[in-house]
Amino acid sequence: MTAKPTAQIPVAAGTRPRHVAIIMDGNNRWAKAHKLKGVAGHKAGVDSVKAVVETCAREGVEVLTLFAFSSENWRRPKDEVSALMRLFLIALEREVRKLHRNNLRLRMIGDRSAFSPAIQDHMAKAEELTRHNTGMTLVIAANYGGHWDITQATQAVARQVQSGELSPADITEDVIQQHLSIGDLPMPDLLIRTAGEQRISNFLLWHLAYTEFYFSQVYWPDFKAEQMREALLAYSGRKRRFGQTDDQITAHLSE
Repeated sequence: MTAKPTAQIPVAAGTRPRHVAIIMDGNNRWAKAHKLKGVAGHKAGVDSVKAVVETCAREGVEVLTLFAFSSENWRRPKDEVSALMRLFLIALEREVRKLHRNNLRLRMIGDRSAFSPAIQDHMAKAEELTRHNTGMTLVIAANYGGHWDITQATQAVARQVQSGELSPADITEDVIQQHLSIGDLPMPDLLIRTAGEQRISNFLLWHLAYTEFYFSQVYWPDFKAEQMREALLAYSGRKRRFGQTDDQITAHLSE
């Protein structure tokens, strides 16, 4: 299949999202469509991760957050969860040095306590290896849920109040955000979900208040560089108002 012409149009710097978040959906349905076991879809999805990371880094995206494993995914069949954990460990072992060679920084967010000691150890080592890199930040959300993130941030603020560091009147949106998993990074400008579903599935609930949504019908294993660029181009045509009128935005841009 030939690429669509729009996929070759450069994305203007002024309309490029700083932070892209992706819900990588459709691995199982892709495998079923190809008469394969579900784990084959997850393996195929790894190639899409590589393609999307490379494309976003090349296009100047500052932060890419991938929803790899939700806190609800533990409910899936045990053999599928076990296969996912093996894939996760293999990816950490094989791919992190490539990220490091390309000056990318890796961050892991989510509740790590449910993972095996080996996976937790590889997470920590991967983050440490890439900590001082200055290229795109790749955030992997694993055993992550938006409810969990807001809850742990609230607990941290409550401990500060209990210790006397804060008073209730000092609690602002900024204070809460500082304690979120990626509260120090730009808010997502663009959320992509593949495979035709149109929901956010407990992902970055706090962060998506003003994010532009892009829903693709393509299953994640088929979402490659062309599809990623199409999403970036679609974003470039959006007008983000943040509660303002068109006239206010126009006036602001002309200043």
